[in-house]
Amino acid sequence: QVQVVESGGGLVQPGGSLRLSCAASIWHFSIYAMEWHRQAPGKQRELVARISSGGQTNYGDSVKGRFTISRDNAKKLVYLQMDSLKSEDTAVYYCHAEKGATDYWGQGTQVTVSS
Repeated sequence: QVQVVESGGGLVQPGGSLRLSCAASIWHFSIYAMEWHRQAPGKQRELVARISSGGQTNYGDSVKGRFTISRDNAKKLVYLQMDSLKSEDTAVYYCHAEKGATDYWGQGTQVTVSS
């Protein structure tokens, strides 16, 4: 049974930092591209960051220079380091594993940026 489980969400003040983790019990995890998406209330889900199987990274325009995605293939973990957080970063953050037509989603973790 494949499981994708996010953790690390919570309440943080504007300007603060948070690190999200995603544990993915996927066979051959290293060949999957891993992504973080987010969905704010009343808005569509959007891609935040992506890391390919080869380690290439891409970011959404709204988070470039503030967020960093990384992966640890040995531990089957993906991280999202979020710095200089803004109120508009408030959303449920989802981890997504993708390889061609095969993909898996986690249940999400809430991030709230508020003073």
